[in-house]
Amino acid sequence: MKQYKVWLMLTLCVLFWAGNYVFGKFVVAELSPIWMTFSRWFFASFLLFPIAQVLEKPNWREAIKMWPTLLALALLGYVGYNSILYTALRYTSSTNAALVNSLNPALIIVLSTIVFKEKLTWVRRGGIVISLVGVMTILTKGQLFSVFHMTYNRGDLIMLLAIVVWSLYSLVAKQLRGIKPITATAFASLFTVIILSPFALREGFQIQHLSTMGRIGMAYIVLFPSVGSFIFWNISVIKVGASRAGIFMNLMPVFTAIISVAMGARLYASQIIGGAIVLIGVALTTGVFEKK
Repeated sequence: MKQYKVWLMLTLCVLFWAGNYVFGKFVVAELSPIWMTFSRWFFASFLLFPIAQVLEKPNWREAIKMWPTLLALALLGYVGYNSILYTALRYTSSTNAALVNSLNPALIIVLSTIVFKEKLTWVRRGGIVISLVGVMTILTKGQLFSVFHMTYNRGDLIMLLAIVVWSLYSLVAKQLRGIKPITATAFASLFTVIILSPFALREGFQIQHLSTMGRIGMAYIVLFPSVGSFIFWNISVIKVGASRAGIFMNLMPVFTAIISVAMGARLYASQIIGGAIVLIGVALTTGVFEKK
């Protein structure tokens, strides 16, 4: 495969994920976070299993033997992260959520250092501090010196919890061996549906009451962030490696801001400045500027 096709797939992958924040903001106004997460992976699972069979041809009996790890992935990355993300979107803008989420790579490295005893250079430590300054710029709307004397947006604080959960998910995912990624996602989506079924049923059926915009948003979330992005991501990682592919994740807050503005949202100076600071900090933390 030609390299420009890989770059295109990675760009589309991140663009689709960015759209999850924007369309999720619309859908969460009509569905509870539980029903959003349940519906997303219920419909996605019907697509992921056939796609896994075609692209990966897994040994299903061997794959299901890894159910404890797959269950942990479902609880953290699918049930936990998605439910918390959609809850956060009820109280904050999609742009803010994506900007706070961009702290994720730095947090993953910090937790990897603690759990796996990975080395952390002074440059990367500085990058973590810079990332935190960027996030605080976003949370305080540029009023850094009033950090202890203001009321924070509830959604932004909930989003901080979401990235902690996703970072823990990433640590578990690093330990996943012997199962192909789309297959793992298919099983994790199935476990998510099973886990959330009693909670969704207790809340009562909601999806039939979706407006036209809500249905469009839900269809987008199922087809593009849940299925399309994952397939593009895994093909790209095979071709260029995880570290090079990971650099494209820094485009997510940019794409989210562009989509949000295109749909009528306002963009504030504190978001632009804070987002830029976060991206610089993440670049330092992930070693983009270090000599290999």
